[in-house]
Amino acid sequence: MIGLTTGTKVWIAAGIIDMRSGFNGLAAKVQTALEEDPFSGHVFVFRGRRGDLIKLLWWTGDGLCLLAKRPALLR
Repeated sequence: MIGLTTGTKVWIAAGIIDMRSGFNGLAAKVQTALEEDPFSGHVFVFRGRRGDLIKLLWWTGDGLCLLAKRPALLR
């Protein structure tokens, strides 16, 4: 669980994002596509083409966090 402050918005990017993108690529998408500041403290959510992978970009005040979630691999 991440502790979000009051007033934090969660932005969900519409469309498909290249999930090979890291901190810089996703921060650039926030600035260009969403026209928001990636260092605002809000959470930005990106979805992969197949829908099985999401990435969250979040500025904590002392650095960017990049969180990823994917399904477990078949065993």
